Parts: sequence; C-alpha cells; structure tokens
Amino acid sequence: MGKGKRAHFDPSRPPLSSADIMSKPDLPHDHTPPALYRPKPEGSPRNQGEHLIEDTPIGVLITTYMSYFFLIVFGHVRDFFGMRFKKAEYKNLLEQNGYAPLSSGFDTFYHRRLYMRIRDVFNRPITGVPGRTVQLLDRESKDFNKTYQFSGKTTEVLNLSSYNYLGFAQSQGPCADAVETTIKKYGVSIGSSRMEVGTLDLHQETEALVARFIGCEDSMIVSMGFATNSTTIPALVHKGCLILSDELNHASLIYGARISGATVRTFKHNDAKDLEVVLRKSIANGQPRTHRPWKKILIIVEGLYSMEGSIVNLPDIVALKNKYKCYLYLDEAHSIGAMGPNGRGICDYFGVDPLEVDVMMGTFTKSFGASGGYIAGRKELIDLLRVHNYSSVHAEAITPPILQQINTSLRIIAGEEGGDEGKTRIAQLARNARFFSAGLRKLGFIVYGDTDSPVVPLLLFHPAKIPAFSREMLKRGIAVVVVGYPATPIITSRVRFCLSAAHTIEDLTYALQVISDIGDEMVLKVSQLRPVADEE
Repeated sequence: MGKGKRAHFDPSRPPLSSADIMSKPDLPHDHTPPALYRPKPEGSPRNQGEHLIEDTPIGVLITTYMSYFFLIVFGHVRDFFGMRFKKAEYKNLLEQNGYAPLSSGFDTFYHRRLYMRIRDVFNRPITGVPGRTVQLLDRESKDFNKTYQFSGKTTEVLNLSSYNYLGFAQSQGPCADAVETTIKKYGVSIGSSRMEVGTLDLHQETEALVARFIGCEDSMIVSMGFATNSTTIPALVHKGCLILSDELNHASLIYGARISGATVRTFKHNDAKDLEVVLRKSIANGQPRTHRPWKKILIIVEGLYSMEGSIVNLPDIVALKNKYKCYLYLDEAHSIGAMGPNGRGICDYFGVDPLEVDVMMGTFTKSFGASGGYIAGRKELIDLLRVHNYSSVHAEAITPPILQQINTSLRIIAGEEGGDEGKTRIAQLARNARFFSAGLRKLGFIVYGDTDSPVVPLLLFHPAKIPAFSREMLKRGIAVVVVGYPATPIITSRVRFCLSAAHTIEDLTYALQVISDIGDEMVLKVSQLRPVADEE
C-alpha cells in the first residue's frame, strides 16, 4: 500500500451499525482464514502458543535510548532553574513551612516532563456506545495539556481502541431488548451482596449458563473484573503456599498474589521450560527457612496477554501441572469468547479438557459487552469461594441490567439464541485478526504476538512517535490506544490495535492504508523478518 492522497475516514461509508453488520455478515471468500483458531503443527515457524518477539534493530535501539536521554537531561535542566526562579510553579515539590513535599521531583519527573506533554492522546472522553465507530468529545488545551476545554462538538471515528471483540457493544439488538425488559422486572440495582439478600434467580441461571458454556461443574459471578482476581487468589492460597506467576501477568493477578500472604516467584513469559526449572527448585528447597513442603503450589497464567498479543502455551503448562501435582489458575479475561472455534477460550483453542484447569477465570468486559467476571471449576471449589471470597461476602452483587447483557450475549455465542449469529461473530473476528495482523507484517512493521490474537501490538519505540502516531491516526479518523513506559519497557512503546467482529474488511483495509502512510512518514517499517508463508 503505497503513498498517495491522504485518506479520511467517512463514518457514513458503509452506513451500517454493528447490529446491521452482524445481521449481514461480511465474509468475502478471498479473506476467509484457514480452519478457525487451530494451532500450527509442530515444526512450523511458530508452534503452539509460541508468540513472535522480533529483536529491535540496533539503530532503532540506539536512537530510542538517545531520545530518552535528551528528554531526561533537558527536563532536569528545566527543573533545576525552575525550582530557583519559578518557585510558585514548583510549590508542590518544595519544602513548605518546615514540611517535606508530598512527592519528590524524581518521583513526579516522568509524569511532568514526559506524560503531561502527550496527555492529549490518553483518556480521550467519548459519548455513546463504543462499537464499530465511537463518538469522541472534541477538546483542546491552551496550557500544554494541563487543562482542557470542550468545544461542545463530537467527532465520529473508526474504533480500533476498544475490547469489543464480538461486537456486542451496541445500543440495539437482542441484548439491548432483553436488558430493557429486565430493568422493568428487576430495576437497575440490588443493593446487597450475594451472601446476604443479593442473589436473584437470574444470577443462578447465568452462573449455570457460564459453567455449561465453559465446560465446568459450577461457576460464580463477581461484579468487578479486577476484583475477581484480587479477591479470589487470597481465598485459595495463604502463608506456606507458593504462587508461580508469569512475569507479564495482569496487575489484578499480581495484587491478589501479594495480599494472599503466599510466596510468589515468577517465570519467564510463556516459557514452559523456565517454569519447570523454577518449579523443580521450589519443590526441592521447600518453604523459606524451614524447608518444609509447600502446602499448595498454584501456577497462574493468562490465556491471552493483551499487551503482548501472545497466547499461553497451555498444553505444556497443563502437562507440567499434572507432572508435579500442583494447581493451575487460568485468567481468560481476553480469550473467553474471542478464542477457539466455539468461542470457549484457550481450552477450546487447543482442544484441552477444561477440567484439566483447576480454576477458570474470565471477565465479561471484552467479548460480552458488559462488566464483571466469573470463576469456574469443580463444585467443591466454587462452594468454598462463595463463603470465603470477599467479593461474594461483602461486594454488591452484579446488577440486573449487566447480568442480562451477559446472559443474552452468552446464549448467542453458545448458539442457544440467534441461530448462527454467535458462530458468525466468532468467524468474523477470526478473519479480521488474521487479515489485519498479516497485513501489518507484510508492510514491514514490527508486530508482536500471535496472528490469531484480536489484540495486535505494533512497536513505535521512540517517545516522540507515541503521540505523533496517535494524533496522525486521529486526523485520518481512526481512534487507537498507544502505550508507553511504565506499562511497557521503556524502549518498546507501542500501539495496540483492538479488533472486533463489527469491523468490515473495508474498515481494516482503510486502516492498513493509513497505517502504511504514517509508517512511511515516521520510519516505522523496520522489521527484518519475512512474513510467514501461511499468514499470507
């Protein structure tokens, strides 16, 4: 896709809502991927669950470090003179009336000198439903992003920034109709925790549906995705137990592991060999100081790592779990609904029996267009968590409208409602993920992750390219998410494209053209690898 006249996104072309697209699926024959979500055979360039991490070219690496070096040097020079000649502006960083500042200049340096300069590309306010397109609230800043003024206008842009994997973020259709009916019957809130008087028949029905869909004996629903992890892990392990955590696990898993009181050790990202090394050493040495055997050993991994776009090597990890007689906790926040030929997640993707995984966790915020999360597993486990999980005992139960959104979308995915609509959405997402990821690689960008991932990270590297890329995409009518330090290593800032079943091939073709043009302007096409043959 070569350079040409600058393109602009026209939200009226095609004039279809997400619901319209789903009712008339766009599945052109020449873009249909191979068999849906099947791991590549042993011996292929990328094996089961193995994701591609391309080394950064040495020239890009050097210039990236130099960019941060100059930013930091000039920032410290400005702080040095500013604290002496503009004390009013630095009042919160200086000692006042004998009291030390709440935070030091070093602690706030990154926020003031780097983040604040590019704050306009983060946390953009929206209005309406974040579906195939999204309405941005227009704003401007006259003081270098310290404050913003809203113009009162909105701009409709193509949405490549939301975790709307199956396109259920829509204000009309079967889910919206069912939610409206539920509000009339149950209202909009419950006002109690599940263990008091906050359990409805709709809770029990939906939990049974979740368990049936995943393939487990039972499940429980929690009203917040983050809390699903952070309150479940402390209920499972405690002092004297060992947690083996992937080094790139989500913050909710890390927080839950820390407050559990268990010993936490990490292993290299998605590396079963390193996990076995850590596991063997931990078993041989036992608990710290006493060297007694561990009470429990819990391996914690994610199904799909959203920052890397990588898929967990589940078969090998399950084999290790069985070999060493420990437990496995699988976080499917991003993979449930979005992965596997039936949308049932990573176990469905690899053909692994869900009962091989001791704790199945997932959220409803991505593929289901709702909020909250679930824990699924054997009935004895779920019964225990109902009375020991803080979210079940103390947190307000998930509200009826959200519960109904989960219930209806899950029935559609499972094929219990809507005929083949669920299969169509899963196929649409599979096609979009492979088409877009392969397109970026062909263009010469460094792209992380597996080609089956609906999250596609493209490397930007230089700090100045983080805001520049986002702003140029917005000028052309596309909303994207850019990520930098501390969410990523300092030299691997990136843009994360979030694909949806609601996107058409025309949407993605247009996006690839725009990204190609911007990539030429910003010298982002630095990949030294050839595309894998089966991705073409």
